[in-house]
Amino acid sequence: MPNMKKSEIRFSIALDDNKVPEAISWSATDAGPDIHFAKAINIALWDREQVGTMKIDLWTKDMPIDEMKRFCVDNIGSMAENIVTATNDKEMADKMRALCKELSDYLDRQEQNG
Repeated sequence: MPNMKKSEIRFSIALDDNKVPEAISWSATDAGPDIHFAKAINIALWDREQVGTMKIDLWTKDMPIDEMKRFCVDNIGSMAENIVTATNDKEMADKMRALCKELSDYLDRQEQNG
């Protein structure tokens, strides 16, 4: 096997006494030496043995509700780009983008009425 480049991503989750995330930090070999901080993470893996999706969804207790909703919409948008790149299924991506637009408009109206 040729000499392959290896890249690592590490997450560190600080939990309170009730095991609720208080802080999320991450570092990656390709992101430089700095430690980065996040309020939420959403990790999805396709398990080759289970032939299904394994998910890790965590957010800190200081993650605002409006930001969490935007985070979810952003994830759908990211998946739309991923589906085009991985499968070239533009119709599916367009449907996902339309859902993102609908949800973004909904959140905009919520914020205006807020």
